Amino acid sequence: MADKSFLTWPFFDARHRELAAAIERWCAANLPADHSNVDAACRDLVARLGRDGFLTHTAPDPAAPAPLDVRTLCLMRETLARHDGLADFAFAMQGLGAGPISLFGSPEQCHWLTRTRTGKAIAAFALTEQKAGSDVANIAMTAARDGGDYVLDGEKTWISNGGIADRYVVFARTGGPGAKGLSAFAVDAAAAGLEVGPPIETIAPHPLASLSLHGVRVSESARVGNEGDGFKIAQARLGPGRIHHCMRNIGVAERALELMCKRANTRFTHGSLLADKANVQQWIADSRIEIDSTRLAVMHAAWKIDTVGKREARQEIAMIKVQAANMVMSVLDRAIQLHGALGMSDDLPIARFWRENRSMRIVDGPDEVHRMTIARRECRKWAE
Repeated sequence: MADKSFLTWPFFDARHRELAAAIERWCAANLPADHSNVDAACRDLVARLGRDGFLTHTAPDPAAPAPLDVRTLCLMRETLARHDGLADFAFAMQGLGAGPISLFGSPEQCHWLTRTRTGKAIAAFALTEQKAGSDVANIAMTAARDGGDYVLDGEKTWISNGGIADRYVVFARTGGPGAKGLSAFAVDAAAAGLEVGPPIETIAPHPLASLSLHGVRVSESARVGNEGDGFKIAQARLGPGRIHHCMRNIGVAERALELMCKRANTRFTHGSLLADKANVQQWIADSRIEIDSTRLAVMHAAWKIDTVGKREARQEIAMIKVQAANMVMSVLDRAIQLHGALGMSDDLPIARFWRENRSMRIVDGPDEVHRMTIARRECRKWAE
């Protein structure tokens, strides 16, 4: 059973503790034993998460009771990731794809979200292109006006849920150069001219593919938000979403530390248990310090979003994105080293965790870009 003593911190209340226990129970009863077909497993997880009400938090219904705060969403990501990376992916990507519509969509577009909340439809976020990764100002896909329609032409790649999504939020250029010339469109997967490429294989298997859109015609009602608001819409979803990735990292690190401690307490070698050896004690102590330090930083950022808004928390979000992504890899490296050859095999989940979480230093902005923005904000404080 996971150590949940951190739930006594003043960041959390009884509602948070109740939800954490509910997700633990859900994971015990619903996680797939077989990940060999990641597309099928992800579809099944979305259906199960929707059936049991967890996806309501990925695209809150304005007519429903007040949505859960960011700290609660962080708890959900941590618990899912601690048990199963694909379950966490299924939850997170549903929120990423549905988020722009939830925040900026028309009433007609938002009505479709009743299907994503119940797990009956899958959403995806189509932003990245071959020459537009961390700098979306380079997006080349166009959306040209043709009467009352738009015609989309271009290529997208590295699209999570690519190939299994029912609807994509596609970002395309409607104006001049730079980020201000972008707009967002809700495009059905069955739209004429939209083709999904073969699955993209990575060290962290999950539904991932390229998209080709050639002559894809959508009505003006498919535009999400106003023309030219594409960058604002993307950032409104990606910014807060980064904090949830950090809690994924914490959940994985907690599981790795648990495995380290169990191994240290049972492995006898060279005259003593591993737990009695100074270097192993240092690995475990450093891991505990780094995990709790990162969790405190993440919870502070979550509290700031909940109290003063995500714009005022931009610096904290950028900092924890770097901190958490590097922390989890340090903990996993120690866990692999402590387990020796066993740590590199798939008999334990540690190697899989390493494969799944190495991407966290790249997705939603690489470390280098976040460090650049952190430094610029700090320097501006002292520009006078």
